[in-house]
Amino acid sequence: MPETLTTMTGVILGGGLTLVGLVISLLVWRAKGPASGLRGVAWSLVPLAAGLLGLMNAVWQFVLSILGILLGLIFNPMVWAGVALAGLAVVLYVVSGFMMARGVGAQGRAKRSKAAEAPGGAAPGAPAAGPAAAPKGQVGGAAPQAGKKKQQDDLSDFGDIEDLLRKHGID
Repeated sequence: MPETLTTMTGVILGGGLTLVGLVISLLVWRAKGPASGLRGVAWSLVPLAAGLLGLMNAVWQFVLSILGILLGLIFNPMVWAGVALAGLAVVLYVVSGFMMARGVGAQGRAKRSKAAEAPGGAAPGAPAAGPAAAPKGQVGGAAPQAGKKKQQDDLSDFGDIEDLLRKHGID
């Protein structure tokens, strides 16, 4: 393949691409109507215009550069090793997210919840860990827990969701 195109070669290549586009536009015109067909004709005239303006050489250089980059990436084993490592990283990240959501292998969370339940878990005179609760009736205030059973897992406590659904009449 030549590195550069002459002006005449660019016009011939643009004309050929335009003819192919016009044939496709005719088929689109019959299938989808005149509006889609005219849009196809408009796009079909772009390669011929590029050839007549002398821009086909720039388009040719761009296409050759992209092909060279892609072929260099496809046949390079270092690139495939990088792709494999990136895929492994994504898989490990997703698996760890599922594990954390289910509480599997999250020892830090289990230790923190046991320390919070123990009556002597904090040092004497030390302030309680976590944000201070806002007074009831304000945004962020503690919601009444009358008649609800407190559960250990955040994911298994659907009491708030059930209350919202009942409030909107959904059972």
